[in-house]
Amino acid sequence: MNIQEIKTQLSSISDTDYDGISKFILDYSNDLRSGVVTTVNQAKKKLVQLETEYLRSEKMLSFEKKYRSLGHQAICGIDEVGRGPLAGPVVACAVILPTDDTILYLNDSKQLSAKKREQLYEEIIERAVAYGIGIVSEQRIDEINILQATYEAMRMAISNLSVTPDLLLNDAVRIPEVEIKQVPIVKGDTLSASIAAASIVAKVTRDRMMKSYDEIYPGYDFSSNMGYGSAKHIEALKKNGPTPIHRKSFISNFIEK
Repeated sequence: MNIQEIKTQLSSISDTDYDGISKFILDYSNDLRSGVVTTVNQAKKKLVQLETEYLRSEKMLSFEKKYRSLGHQAICGIDEVGRGPLAGPVVACAVILPTDDTILYLNDSKQLSAKKREQLYEEIIERAVAYGIGIVSEQRIDEINILQATYEAMRMAISNLSVTPDLLLNDAVRIPEVEIKQVPIVKGDTLSASIAAASIVAKVTRDRMMKSYDEIYPGYDFSSNMGYGSAKHIEALKKNGPTPIHRKSFISNFIEK
């Protein structure tokens, strides 16, 4: 096999395929061609990174393991996105992860690239025991304020689960009017795999909505700013006025009375 074919073989192995990478190293470790030696070293680096990720992912499950040891079985992570934008809804997600199937690379959605979020979104919805989405509109946000709208989206996400959780791991907040036991965790989307998974699904769900809105309301750059107050967004708001998806209670500083 020539060197390019060997490089192609390595590139075809998933970054999460521990056995595949290990076998590749074993197969070519005795090949002394310089290009192959370089490729094998790349594979070894991948393996070290993967081992590090396994350790990090194991640590991300510490809260889930703690409460599972106390008798909880259906442990649900909850997070939201969209509290700060000038336009669009607030979106919450509730996720119950499997106990015997670790999803690697889960983290706060803001720390992941858009491509990685999309990949993880597909993995999460395919492998989760259950997930639910809650979406509260900009009109409702104006009516009851963003904090109450966030709580409403979270309650909606919980109610949309196909499995009833017996414990909620929340990103920092305690959700009113919910009888299920709750554990607020500060910076939970960086500490709990379940909350991180919820943050990713909520983020991808909302981003896709905002990209669709960009086609309906061009000029505000929604596909890039996701409704947040970027310079281009504010310029368009001042020039063209608000769209139906703008939050009136958020934009008073940018439009004429």
